[in-house]
Amino acid sequence: MKRRDFLMAASGVAGGAGAGASAAAAQETTTTSSNGTTASGDETTTAANETATTASSGGAEGGGGGPTEEVTVGPGGSLAYEPDSLTIQPGTTVVWTWDSDNHNVVPSAQPDDADWSGTEGGDSETYNTGHEYEHTFEVEGDYEYYCTPHRQAGMTGTITVSADAGGGGGGTAEQDPEHMGVPFQAHFVGLATILMIVVSVVYTFFVLKYGESPHTSGSNR
Repeated sequence: MKRRDFLMAASGVAGGAGAGASAAAAQETTTTSSNGTTASGDETTTAANETATTASSGGAEGGGGGPTEEVTVGPGGSLAYEPDSLTIQPGTTVVWTWDSDNHNVVPSAQPDDADWSGTEGGDSETYNTGHEYEHTFEVEGDYEYYCTPHRQAGMTGTITVSADAGGGGGGTAEQDPEHMGVPFQAHFVGLATILMIVVSVVYTFFVLKYGESPHTSGSNR
């Protein structure tokens, strides 16, 4: 068999193998996604229950189902909120988590139509490490708040709620393909398949264009 004929046949086999690999990767992705959805039913239920439990603890007011931003109260024992300034979209839930003792969250200013009351007990009650409090902000405008025992020390915070916030102060994390039900290894399979096809086609093109090896012979020569 001539090298020309051999290479053309090899290219066809490589192309067919590549297409088969792509189809297999697609099938694997679909199957994994489907199985992941079916098999993880109990896990989904458990996660939902855990979320409901978390939202119901610490005098939570939020749980609107929209984006979430986190604020650490007294990080490392410091007299501060971290971050102390947020810009968020309406419908965003802010979760305050206590990292030290004797703090609270008390509003000092908010839009007229807002109904944010801060942590339960107002100025008279503080909370300790591990406590969580959340509130979902729906009304656009500027909000200010403070910690009663440490207000004079500068422990204050601000929140701006605006439809133009574009994802809030912390932004939106990039989606992981695995979290979307797509096995990450399938991407490598697809890339390897495409590369194999391209290399095979380019090699075959150059061999056919510039001729065969002078040592190649055929029965019709």
